[in-house]
Order: sequence, then C-alpha cells, then structure tokens
Amino acid sequence: MASHRQRGVGHRRAETFAHRSDDRPAGRSGGGPGVVAAGDDAGLAARMAARDTSALAELFDRYGALAYGVALRVLRDPGRAQDAVQDAFLRLWHGAAGFNPARGSLRGWVLAAVRNRAIDLVRGRPGREREELELSDAFAASAAGPEEQASASVERAAVRAALADLPAEQRRAVLLAYFGGYTQLEIAGLTGVPLSTVKGRMRLALDKLASYLKERGVVDV
Repeated sequence: MASHRQRGVGHRRAETFAHRSDDRPAGRSGGGPGVVAAGDDAGLAARMAARDTSALAELFDRYGALAYGVALRVLRDPGRAQDAVQDAFLRLWHGAAGFNPARGSLRGWVLAAVRNRAIDLVRGRPGREREELELSDAFAASAAGPEEQASASVERAAVRAALADLPAEQRRAVLLAYFGGYTQLEIAGLTGVPLSTVKGRMRLALDKLASYLKERGVVDV
C-alpha cells in the first residue's frame, strides 16, 4: 500500500483544500475505507463543517471507492465517474453543515450526492444516451435501506481487498488521485512517468475495481 511519505503528502494536500475552491477533496493515501465508525456520522459531519481536513480524509477513506462504484453505474464511463465523485465530495465539504443524522446515515448522504452529480452529468448528454443511462429507483432506495449498517462492513472489506489486489503502480495512481487529491498531470510529475502512462494505469485500475466489486455484489455496474 502507500508509504508513510505518501500519507504525509496526502494529508498536507488535504490541509490546502479548504483554501482553494478549485481543488479536489483530499484525504489520506494509505489504509482504505472503514476508518469511521457508523455511529459517529454526526461527529464526522460536524468536523467537516468546522473545516477539519482530517475529517474529509476519513470520509474519503470510508466511501471514496464505493462512491466511484455508484457513479460508474450511472455514467458507465470511468473518467466521468471520477469527475462525478470529485465534484460530489467538493459539494459535501462545503455543505457538511446540512447533514442531519435524523434523516439518514452519512453513507446514504454521500451516495445520494454522488448519484445526483452523476445524473447531472448524464443530463448533459444527448437524449437517447441519457435515457439509456437512467438510474433505477431501486438502487437509490438501497443507499438508505434497513440493512445499511450490516452491509457497510462487507462493502468496506471488499473495497480494501480490491485495492490490495491491484498492481502496485495502479494502486499508487488511484491512491494519489482519490486519497491524495492529485490530478493525473500532477501524478505524472510525482511518479516520473508520462501522462499517458498515468491515464492508462488509472483506466485499468478503475476497471479492475469496478469488476472486483461487481463480482462480489457490492455494486451493480
């Protein structure tokens, strides 16, 4: 997984996020989902509302890859799904004060934000393609179903396993992008490889993650 140095870089990146409105949300580049206890939803959202960047990192650690699965199911395009996740987490960061645990879980709130952003992107496509990519109501309901807490631990374990199953260079690219907040151009500079190589690694990694999670019933792409 990511080195101690990479985690430090990712955390420093997160600290700059609150001061740059055009930055992508940042988090820790190591570990994986499952850092935040389900019962601490309100506390995590409150820390985000107070502009605690470590809380944003924890949110990414727990839901980043799962959110990508939701976006990919809607858009069926890895690059656009990545954009949807990044845009949604930026909105969650700025709108954290609006989270109400009495109305639903943090997981449902995050997935709804990602789903809505993905649908916004779908609406920008031609009519026929938009109809073909329409999200089913059943999946929206599943984000806040009664089995949510029980299934969350299974999902987190699957995401961790999926990340661990990636080749080292692909895993590093994903971690730098999603948990470090770096653009693909920045990753190319950090890793000393051409931008085309980074794009290829990201594409392969996201395809593998989606396939792994689909095979285990975590997402239905």
